[in-house]
Amino acid sequence: MSSKIDLSPTEREAVARGALDDLGKDRDDRALLRVRCARSHHVAAVFDTSVGPVFESVLGPHAHGDRDFVDTAHHGTQKGTSYADLLQAGRFTDDLISAGCECGTHALSRAEMQRAIESHERTILLP
Repeated sequence: MSSKIDLSPTEREAVARGALDDLGKDRDDRALLRVRCARSHHVAAVFDTSVGPVFESVLGPHAHGDRDFVDTAHHGTQKGTSYADLLQAGRFTDDLISAGCECGTHALSRAEMQRAIESHERTILLP
């Protein structure tokens, strides 16, 4: 596992994305932690994968939930960008990781999310 965490940011994202893709459509069953903002928007999630806990968030404007839609003009392309990373930090990886919801961007602590998972919390609510 230590060889995976010391990869470049691009390589870390590729490993994390591949691990999430391997989980398939039923990956919600493998969620270790969910992060929500004060308005209960989905901010991020951490999933249990074959490479360890993987963080995922959508940066930029996106829907609040599965049945919500972004207020985008007809034929618009503004859907947000999915970002994935290994939760475990390497030697040169920042503790803070970017995440987003309709309220804006958030900076989440990898260490805080790891503590929440270790204490069997299922959801973190941001202030």
